[in-house]
Amino acid sequence: MVKMREQWTTSLAFILAAAGSAVGLGNIWRFSYVTGTNGGAAFVLIYLLAIILIGYPLVMTEISIGRKTQKNPIGAFWAMAPNTPWWLIGAMGVSAGFVILSFYSIVAGWSLAYIFKSLSGFTSDMDFAGTFVGHITSVWPPIIWHAIFIGLTLAIISSGVVNGIQRWVKILMPSLFIILLILVLRSITLEGSASGISFYLSPRFGDVTSQTFLAAIGQAFFTLSLGMGAMITYGSYLKKSDPVPTNAGWVVGLDTVVAILAGFAIFPAVFALGFDPAAGPGLAFITLPAVFAELPAGSLFGFLFFLLLAVAALTSAISLLEVIVAWLVDEKGWSRSSAAVFMGIAIFLMGIPCTLGYNLLGNISFLGMDILDTYDFVASDILLPLGGMMTAIFAGYVWTSRKACKEMNTPECVIFVGTWYGFLIRYVVPVPIAVIMIVGLYQKFTG
Repeated sequence: MVKMREQWTTSLAFILAAAGSAVGLGNIWRFSYVTGTNGGAAFVLIYLLAIILIGYPLVMTEISIGRKTQKNPIGAFWAMAPNTPWWLIGAMGVSAGFVILSFYSIVAGWSLAYIFKSLSGFTSDMDFAGTFVGHITSVWPPIIWHAIFIGLTLAIISSGVVNGIQRWVKILMPSLFIILLILVLRSITLEGSASGISFYLSPRFGDVTSQTFLAAIGQAFFTLSLGMGAMITYGSYLKKSDPVPTNAGWVVGLDTVVAILAGFAIFPAVFALGFDPAAGPGLAFITLPAVFAELPAGSLFGFLFFLLLAVAALTSAISLLEVIVAWLVDEKGWSRSSAAVFMGIAIFLMGIPCTLGYNLLGNISFLGMDILDTYDFVASDILLPLGGMMTAIFAGYVWTSRKACKEMNTPECVIFVGTWYGFLIRYVVPVPIAVIMIVGLYQKFTG
């Protein structure tokens, strides 16, 4: 007997799971500091345009490929173009998910650690930079938190699509929104927060450069979990009666709302207390703890913020591990629990050099990058954009945009996918992705 493939019990379950995949550290941690370093609202407007023109068409495409084939990324492309090399697109997604989760779990582990650091209290006389550097350069604590985070992810995936992923995203995603709204409310009610809101909402087009466009397109692409097979995998658990365009719209919308709200949670507080909004990657772990130290009940809000980071990271990690597990279950015949445990252990071991790169392996570098940044470079600058670009080309020219539209319009829903999709997926989507990848590689290799 052929075992029936698990399916989401409702469209809401899929939307929460897929939005959870998209909502991650990129929305809260990365979006905030990239906005701060690229001119505030002008960057946000370009980002929203990129979400509409690039993000939405690609999300629909990946979900449709998954729903049509009911397979993992590798199996999906093989089913649609058998005996051709197009399955390599899926292989890039599976590989990217493996690499990303190995270092993503390290950063998520920092968030877990900071949940407990916040409980012990942030005080204005603390050396926040020294505290952060001291944590990431220590040997065992980051490894232990890395293991704990992988263990949480593994436990959820082992329980299956309905009893594991679906059950937990129904808890985690509402919790994420509640925590985020509490932080937004506290931030915008601080005395002096108006300057932060103005920075966030007032476009300064004089600050816009070509780098701003690249950063906005890159952020839109990476925040939606595109090119890593997550949307294909989650789409493969959709019923044929579930409408793709509206579901994709909800996923993109929720992901964007979280990113925008994160800005309202961070910038008003940063400005109200006189900190630098362009603090870069250290914004979350150095600048914001200093902000919380100045607030009444700052430890509570620090706890909520790092809990928010951890929850967002977990919802994304679930999808990354599911991509790899689905491949082993579908193509290799493994049981779900065996696949989850095996890949969880492999990813944990793969991630250890990342954290050791800040101490015992600190002398190892590639193009001036430490081990974690090298992992990030391989996945984010090569595998993801290449996978996304090739997915667009596949949908537009191999599957053909006409057949893709037919799949997306079945069943009919309020959003009709027509010639506009064909134009975007064939011409608009691949070009900026190619530009991002080429410029990014050129900058890396030329310094």
